[in-house]
Amino acid sequence: MFTCWLGRLCRGLSTPTGRITHLIHGSHSRRLVLSSQRRMPELSSFVARTNTCGELRSSHIGQEVTLCGWIQYRRQNIFLVLRDFHGLVQVVIPQDESAASVKKILCEAPVESVVQVSGTVISRPPGQENPKMPTGEIEIQVKSAELLNTCKKLPFEIKDFVKKTEALRLQYRYLDLRSFQMQHNLRLRSQMVMKMREYLCNLHGFVDIETPTLFKRTPGGAKEFVVPSREPGKFYCLPQSPQQFKQLLMVGGLDRYFQVARCYRDEGSRPDRQPEFTQIVDISDVFRNTEVGFLQDALSKPQGTVKAICISEGTKYLKRKDIESLRKFAADHFNQEVLPVFLKDNRNWNSPVAKSIMEEQRSELIRLMDMQEDCVVLLTAGEHRKACSVLGKLRLECADLLEARGLVLRDPALFSFLWVVDFPLFLPKEENPGELESAHHPFTAPHPSDIHLLYTEPKQVRSQHYDLVLNGSEIGGGSIRIHDAELQRYILATLLKEDVKLLSHLLQALDFGAPPHGGIALGLDRLMCLVTGAPSIRDVIAFPKSFRGHDLMSSAPGSLPPEELKPYHIQVSWPADSKGKELLNEPYHPES
Repeated sequence: MFTCWLGRLCRGLSTPTGRITHLIHGSHSRRLVLSSQRRMPELSSFVARTNTCGELRSSHIGQEVTLCGWIQYRRQNIFLVLRDFHGLVQVVIPQDESAASVKKILCEAPVESVVQVSGTVISRPPGQENPKMPTGEIEIQVKSAELLNTCKKLPFEIKDFVKKTEALRLQYRYLDLRSFQMQHNLRLRSQMVMKMREYLCNLHGFVDIETPTLFKRTPGGAKEFVVPSREPGKFYCLPQSPQQFKQLLMVGGLDRYFQVARCYRDEGSRPDRQPEFTQIVDISDVFRNTEVGFLQDALSKPQGTVKAICISEGTKYLKRKDIESLRKFAADHFNQEVLPVFLKDNRNWNSPVAKSIMEEQRSELIRLMDMQEDCVVLLTAGEHRKACSVLGKLRLECADLLEARGLVLRDPALFSFLWVVDFPLFLPKEENPGELESAHHPFTAPHPSDIHLLYTEPKQVRSQHYDLVLNGSEIGGGSIRIHDAELQRYILATLLKEDVKLLSHLLQALDFGAPPHGGIALGLDRLMCLVTGAPSIRDVIAFPKSFRGHDLMSSAPGSLPPEELKPYHIQVSWPADSKGKELLNEPYHPES
């Protein structure tokens, strides 16, 4: 049912939900009736405009209107196009002497200045209609105009086809938001969230509850942001997810709860946190006797492996700069070496590592990967999860590159869902393989058939954890939770070596008649990325952070003077090689 609903949601955001009436009973005899019958006025009485730019049609011809918007562009000082959140409309600049002041305002105002115009809706002359423009049958014959605010020289043009670096877009995000693509993405996101709320609340009786932003440290999982308090030595943590609150609400009888929650993780971008699911082939045996250094190093370690993916028609569509870009991406984001291998010797692009692969190894690789003459193989080596993660991400990157060259690989209108189940409950810690860590989180319940293995072979225990994948990208995950306090205490203290005192409130709640419960969390940003076709989740978030976690617009994070830190009993200990307190006065330089 869940994926069916999500599929319908992705396809039918504009479908009306119909009239819904809902009764909420108060503690007394009062009733609050929520009904879609009642219509709110579209424009506030405090707004000077009578219409939006994008709503005018031939049915409005003859009407007197007042519009406000940004000047999109001007043509020969005869026409200008006015833009607001609703669309575009063409404005005719008066040319007669009696309207010289109006012409001066509209001809001299820089592009992206905000103006208010009043005039009459008229038909465009025959043959001058614009069928590509929703307002293309009409134009505005201006009678009066007012310059509401002028615009200085822009750092970039507000046009979707104009190339801008991501750093520049983030630095001037308030300008980037004016683009049609960003407007579309954010408005579609709003519609999607509204559809979710209507579906969950109105049709299935879910309750929307906000959980606290300030909480305490949670063992396991992602690193958390720390927030100081005015009590010496006491700190809050921003929740990496509302995981514990979900469970406590279940204990409290709110069994159908949801929220659109902020999740805070102090990890920058860590694409290796969870493995991607992709067709990878294990080719470790081919390179047991290799002379390639980084392959030798990887295979000498307990969890070491060599894996590869095959890119069909890669030599036909991928250029040298593309392969180098993929290798740099793997190095920068995963700290992984990636080796390209080609069937033809002359396509090795002078790679000294590729030439070190012996002929018999290459032949075996061709057989295992089912390589054709136009294929490119990308192979990497390292710890199993890390190798899978980098190749999974590179596979998606390659698909983007190939489609940019005209090869059709994915139908943008098709939404293919997949459930991934039977995850292990525990994984060896990267820094100490002899110890265990939770594959999902420490509150995930073990598979009922494997509970006995917890006390003998915990590494063999499967979890009741499930992930939802859409078009090859993970968009959500969840699990059935542990509702038995003793079992939860055993996993935390004995298997994970965690301090159970940190979770005494949760363990106590589980002792007071906690029902069996579970949940799922969808990554709204990633889901919107797939629905809109955006290349990055930063294109579906109004004010995102950069890859390094910086806000390039406001220069956050920033330094605080010692007097502002004093109430929190904090003193900054500067690294020995830093400039110390001089950093407080140092200008911030955005990332490139």
